[in-house]
Amino acid sequence: MRIGVVAPSCTLPLDLAAKVQALAAAHYPDAELVIDAQCALSEGHFAGPDSVRAEAFVAMANDPGIDAIWFARGGYGSNRVAGAILLQLGEAARAKAYLGYSDAGFLLAGLYQRGIGRVAHGPMPADIKRTGGEAAVLRGLEWLVDPDGAATLAPSDDLGNLNLSPPLAASRHKLAAFNLTVFSHLVGTPLEPDLTDHILMLEDVDEYMYRIDRALFHITAQASVRRVAGIMLGRVDPVPENDPDFGQTGENIAQHWCGVAGIPYLGRADIGHDADNKVVVFG
Repeated sequence: MRIGVVAPSCTLPLDLAAKVQALAAAHYPDAELVIDAQCALSEGHFAGPDSVRAEAFVAMANDPGIDAIWFARGGYGSNRVAGAILLQLGEAARAKAYLGYSDAGFLLAGLYQRGIGRVAHGPMPADIKRTGGEAAVLRGLEWLVDPDGAATLAPSDDLGNLNLSPPLAASRHKLAAFNLTVFSHLVGTPLEPDLTDHILMLEDVDEYMYRIDRALFHITAQASVRRVAGIMLGRVDPVPENDPDFGQTGENIAQHWCGVAGIPYLGRADIGHDADNKVVVFG
């Protein structure tokens, strides 16, 4: 199979790309990583101009010779191109799997909303730079190569007694997972998917605890979000120090705002900006 790697947000350094290709070749010799040259571009914060990032994604997604799309990394910028990309996707794009997280959530949300492809939150090539990053990259590759056979994160049917170490029994509920800040910014926009009866998993990194509080206030106040089956909190570490200390943990905050909104709080999810980040398949 052929896995296309594109960067709708920030640049993927060439040395990291080479390490991921070597790792993939060693463990999945029948899977070819096709890393678009656009990934190495740099224009200010972004991996090339908006138009170039959009064109690269559309070309790869619409290519019938590519079986899956792997977001190179997060950062910021996919929201700037998501609208243009989604308008140009054809039938070949609908047959693909799409994997990423963090800033990729803007595009994952739009793809899922439109029923385009098989969408999942999970490790990306740039995770190779993390401590233990090879395991994360291989976890992502495992799902891309065999979406039906890979061990993914899914709660059990007993939502009162969740065990989050994969592999787990499939849930009767649909699933979705996002970075908390990204999801807070995409609700109410044309990218927001219908998450009625979904278990919504949220994670974050490097945000002050008061910002986590503010984002969860905003998210749980939305009528659309109040239709979810429940919210699970992934890791939100590390949290910058604040003076004075906020005095609550991320779980305290999630429990509080879920209680205010009448949304079931379902405990912790094994996702986050780290090498232990698990794959969550939407739907």
